[in-house]
Amino acid sequence: MEQTTGLISLETALEKMLSALSAVTETQTLTLLQAAGRITAAPVISPIDVPGFDNSAMDGYAVRMADIGSGATLSVAGKAFAGQPFTDSWPEKSCVRIMTGAPIPSGTDAIIMQEEAEVSEHGVRFPASVRPGQNIRRRGEDILEGTAILNAGMKLSAAELAMIASLGIKDVQVFRPVKVAVFSTGDELRLPGETLAEGQIYDTNRLAVHIMLSQLGCEVTDLGIIPDNEQALRAAFQQTSQHVDVVISSGGVSVGEADYTKQILEELGEIGFWKLAIKPGKPFAFGRLNNSWFCGLPGNPVSAAVTFYQLVQPLLARLSGQQGLVLPTRLRVRAAEKLKKRPGRLDFQRGILKTGTLGELEVHSTGHQGSHIFSSFSQANCFIVLERERGPVEAGEWVEVEPFNSLFGG
Repeated sequence: MEQTTGLISLETALEKMLSALSAVTETQTLTLLQAAGRITAAPVISPIDVPGFDNSAMDGYAVRMADIGSGATLSVAGKAFAGQPFTDSWPEKSCVRIMTGAPIPSGTDAIIMQEEAEVSEHGVRFPASVRPGQNIRRRGEDILEGTAILNAGMKLSAAELAMIASLGIKDVQVFRPVKVAVFSTGDELRLPGETLAEGQIYDTNRLAVHIMLSQLGCEVTDLGIIPDNEQALRAAFQQTSQHVDVVISSGGVSVGEADYTKQILEELGEIGFWKLAIKPGKPFAFGRLNNSWFCGLPGNPVSAAVTFYQLVQPLLARLSGQQGLVLPTRLRVRAAEKLKKRPGRLDFQRGILKTGTLGELEVHSTGHQGSHIFSSFSQANCFIVLERERGPVEAGEWVEVEPFNSLFGG
C-alpha cells in the first residue's frame, strides 16, 4: 500500500481505504433472532410461492361473471375465511361470502368488496361494473419459488428478517462479526470514577468508540489505556493484531514528542496516510499491521467522533461484507446564523436542523466548535458540511447538512 503524504481529502482517504479492503470470509449460520444487524453471506432463496395460493384481497364476495349479468340478485352459498376455505358445492346464481386472505373458491372470476354489494333479505346484488380478476391476489405474484429475495451483502433489519420468516426459513447464513481491538494512549488519561490529578483528564474517547463499535455489530476487545511508552505500545500492536481484523487507537497520532504510533506502525506494517484535510480530525492515521488494519483516531473527543463516523464506519461496513458504499444523505438548507470558517479544510460543524418560522428547514450552530467540546454532539442532530475552500458563512446562505444516522441517535 503506497503511502500518501500531506493533507488529503476525505474522498481520497475513503477511496484509498476502501480499495485496499476485502470482506471477512468466515460465515455463521444463525437463527433469525440472532441475525439482526448481520450481513448475509449468501443469497436467500425462497422455497415457496408467496402467496402460496390465490386468495382474496378484500372482505367481500366471490363471484362468477356468468352469474352477475343483468344485475341479478344472488344467494349466498357459503363463507370462506383465512384458514377455512369454502369447499361445498357452488350452485349457479349464487356467490360466496369471503374474507381477506381466504383461498378463493374454485371457479371464482372476481372478488367484489362488501362496500359495493347491496344486501337484502332476497340475497346480494352487485350494481357496479365488475372486472374479471379484480381483488384476487394470485399465487406467487409477490415472490416466486426459487427467487433470490436477498442478495449476499445485505444488512438484516427487522423488515428483512420478517420477510425471511414469512417464507418458513428459520435460519440464515451471515458473515462473522468484524473483530476490533480498541485502546487509548496517554499518561494524562484516567478512568471515570478515579480522582484526577493536575493535568489529567477522563478517557471518554475509548468509551464512545466501544459503544459505536457495539452498535455496528463488531466483536470488541477493549485493551484499556496504554501508557505513552514505546515498548508498551509495540507490545499492544504485536499481540492484538494477531487476533483481530482492525486495531483502533485514540490519541498518539499527532506530532508530539511522545507520539510513538507512527514510528511503530512503520516498523510493524505500513502507513496508508496520516493527515486529512478535514476539520476537526486532521491527525487521522490509516495503515496495515501484519494481520490487521489500523485506524488511529485523534485524541480530541470531537475529532475522534467525526473521523470514526466519516471514515471508520464505512471501513467496518466494507470489512463486514456489506455491499455498496452507503453515502450519507446531504440536504441543502439555509444557515440560520453566521458560521465561522477558514478556507483550507472540509469542515464538519455540529448543527441543529429544524423547521424555521417560514416552514422551511434551516440549520443552527450548536455554538463554539472546538474539538474538545463533546457536549456539542448531545445538542446536535446533524453535521453542517462546509466546503474545503469556503470562508465564513453569512446568515441566509445555502449550506449542506448531513443528518445524523443511528450511530449518533439520528
